[in-house]
Amino acid sequence: MISEKMKPLVQNNSAIRAMFEEGKRLAGIYGAENVYDFSLGNPNVPAPECVKQAIIDILNEEESTFVHGYMSNAGFEDVRTTIADSLNRRFGTSFHVNNILMTVGAASGLNIILKTVLNPGDQVIAFAPYFVEYGSYARNYDGELVVISPNTETFQPNLTEFEEKINEKTKAVIINTPNNPTGVVYSDATLTKIGEILDRKEKEVGHPIFLISDEPYRELAYDGVEVPYVTKYYHNTVVCYSYSKSLSLPGERIGYLVIPDELTDSAQVFSAATIANRVLGAVNAPSLMQRVIMRCVDAEVDLAAYDKNRNLLYNGLRDCGFECIKPEGAFYLFVKSPVPDEKEFCEVCKKYNVLVVPGSSFACPGYVRIAYCVSYDQIERSLPAFKKVAEEYGL
Repeated sequence: MISEKMKPLVQNNSAIRAMFEEGKRLAGIYGAENVYDFSLGNPNVPAPECVKQAIIDILNEEESTFVHGYMSNAGFEDVRTTIADSLNRRFGTSFHVNNILMTVGAASGLNIILKTVLNPGDQVIAFAPYFVEYGSYARNYDGELVVISPNTETFQPNLTEFEEKINEKTKAVIINTPNNPTGVVYSDATLTKIGEILDRKEKEVGHPIFLISDEPYRELAYDGVEVPYVTKYYHNTVVCYSYSKSLSLPGERIGYLVIPDELTDSAQVFSAATIANRVLGAVNAPSLMQRVIMRCVDAEVDLAAYDKNRNLLYNGLRDCGFECIKPEGAFYLFVKSPVPDEKEFCEVCKKYNVLVVPGSSFACPGYVRIAYCVSYDQIERSLPAFKKVAEEYGL
């Protein structure tokens, strides 16, 4: 007998993963080259060459007991210092070793900080559309996810509703910029307003409200768009970062938390988060990958490849008659369904071996997410199939 908490998760298993499995099934029938799977945000751009070289060099140069052994639950001190120094150079911050906690990717980081700050019944706010797992992460610690309805004109946060829904139970707010699934980057004006609202509401409710910035796509921004560094806008900000996208290392599960000195009771929160890292079962972030990050901290993936994909798919879909905003970052298009029921639209796409994810998985029905972190060739081959879907709807 499984737990009561797990039953709804089993019944409502991720549509993203389900579509990914469907893609494998269809590939077995029609051949992989005839299936156009846009379901999973799995980077297709290789990791920078320095990552491979760093792994080789580390294994040849460093003591195996050091490379593969335990360390502080917060991670290697020299790695954390290197990351802090890199952030300070790039964003004009003043972080140090005890602001950086190494994590098993951003997902682990989100769970660590939520376990650290949530009491049962506390509320966590998220802006729709949002990454589907945020609700599960809040409920892991008996918190409640409160969803702000989407602004489907710009997909910037709906700040009027946001301010109205903050109350004495609000303990944290999660933002994700560049955003999955829309590719939108939150503007300076948006972040300034969020900071002002939270400053005001903290005083009203009489306790800290933490702004948690989930940033796996920070380095993936196009056309010179700046991704503002969120700690500058609000004192009680925690940053969750992952190298899954920025270095194409999703399976290696490596990232970090930033817990700034400006945070209320920062040292206590950092200490508690370090313990949460251990008791949640991660114990510490992968040791070899920490050493790799230290040597590749400023490396970048080939953003031009994603940009090329973005332009081809965006222009191709627009030419077919579909509606979507052009993403500023990440590697997703959020496309308006030609019918209100986007799940029906997904099924019609599947008739032509096109796999996309329904927007209801992100609390934004009426849209679908298309991940363009695939080969350029796949996008080219998929456009005639998208054209057939468009013709079926009379676009």
